[in-house]
Amino acid sequence: MREDYLRILRFFRFHAWYGGDALDAEGLAACAELAEGIRELSRERIGHEMRRLLAAPDPAPSVAAMEAAGVLMRVLPGSSSGRLAVMVHLEGEAGATPVWLRRLAALGGPDPAEALRLSKSEARGLAILTEAQGADTGPGELGYRLGAEAARDVLLLRSALMVTPWDEEAARTARHGAGQSFPLRAADLADRHSGPALGRALKEAEARWIASGFTLGKEALLR
Repeated sequence: MREDYLRILRFFRFHAWYGGDALDAEGLAACAELAEGIRELSRERIGHEMRRLLAAPDPAPSVAAMEAAGVLMRVLPGSSSGRLAVMVHLEGEAGATPVWLRRLAALGGPDPAEALRLSKSEARGLAILTEAQGADTGPGELGYRLGAEAARDVLLLRSALMVTPWDEEAARTARHGAGQSFPLRAADLADRHSGPALGRALKEAEARWIASGFTLGKEALLR
């Protein structure tokens, strides 16, 4: 480990993928003793290792051990492993495959994108999940705005946060929303509005359409 402190993270990754139930006690003690050495590693190397760890079928026990050993706080300051086990269980209920970015969102923390030096697209995806899980956006609108997969991830994060069972009905609503297309275009209102007023009218019509469960057609919206 002193030769390369990344081996501390690999200890937990290997356990998550291949280790079974118990972590090697001597190895875990060494990780705790040398955890401060992680600060010598680049964020790119740490991020690469954490992606692979969080993609394991069930990384929750390994990440909980990381937290107990003082490793997690050096990798992701301010994060917590508490929601991860709930998330893995909910993924099983939902039939969702492991997604490391969804699980990273479950760990939380003030700035995981910077801590792990995520790419721009990964950081955007994480920001969407983090923002949407705390919003009051309904499942249908989530699907419409984010797409079916991202909406499902947000619903999983919300269930993990509230420790509630997986809501398949909400997931169906999100999938339905993902398949919808707003029937109005700016040209449809150009004879009534212009400039900022046109944008406001479109936004209001879209809100009414979403609130109707996507049932209002073009003519009804124009009326």
